[in-house]
Amino acid sequence: MTSPVTYALTDGIAVITMDDGKANAVSLTLQAGLNEALDQAERDGAPVILTGRAGILSAGFDLKTLAASGQPAVDMLNGGLELAIRLLTFPTPVIAACSGHAIAMGVFLLESCDYRIGIKGNYRYSANEVAIGMTMPFSTIEILRHRVTPAALSRSVLLAEAFTPENAVETGFLDLVVDESALMETAMNTAKSFLALNMDAHNHSKKRLRAELITAMRDGLAKDYAGWTKQFLS
Repeated sequence: MTSPVTYALTDGIAVITMDDGKANAVSLTLQAGLNEALDQAERDGAPVILTGRAGILSAGFDLKTLAASGQPAVDMLNGGLELAIRLLTFPTPVIAACSGHAIAMGVFLLESCDYRIGIKGNYRYSANEVAIGMTMPFSTIEILRHRVTPAALSRSVLLAEAFTPENAVETGFLDLVVDESALMETAMNTAKSFLALNMDAHNHSKKRLRAELITAMRDGLAKDYAGWTKQFLS
C-alpha cells in the first residue's frame, strides 16, 4: 500500500507532503506516515515544511474509523493530538504550507506549526466540532488559545466560525497569505532563512515558550482520552 505521506530533503529542507487522494484524513495510516517522516527530519536535522494536496491541507479525522468505534477510534484521536504535541515541540522550525482548507484536526495541525503560510482563494480554516455535535476537546482548545486572538478563540470554539485567507492573519490563524503559485517557493525561502538560526537555541527557546501550553495539553488530553474511552469503548 502506498503511503499517503512523502518525504523529500531539498537544499537542507525536509518537505513532508500529505496526499491520500481525497481529504487527507488524519487516519492511523497518515499519522504513522507523518511520524516516520518527522523521524527522518530529526535525523537530518532539517527545518520542516508540512504541506498537503492541491486545495486541502487536511479535513480532519477519518470519519469511517470514528463511525466504526472501538479502540482504533480512541487511538486515532489520541494519536492526532500526540502528533500536534510533536509538531509544537519539534527541535527544528516547522513551516505549514497550507495548500487549501484546514478543517477540524487539520486546523489543529496547522496551528501546531511554527510559521503558517496560506493561499488566496475560497478556503476555510475551521474548528467545526460544535457544528457537528462534538464538544471541543480540552487539548485542542489549548492549541487555539496559544495561537489565535481571544476573539477568534471564542468564535472558533463556541460558534465553529470558518475563517478565511482574508481574515486569517489578523485573527492569528496564519502568518502570511500568498498566491497559490507562490506557496512552495515562499515556504522554501522561509525555511532556508531559518537555516541561519542556531537550532539548539531554537529548540530550547521553543520548549521554554510552550512549556505551559504542553502541560495544559497533556492535562487536557488525559481528560479527553477518558472521555473518548467512555464514548467509543462502552
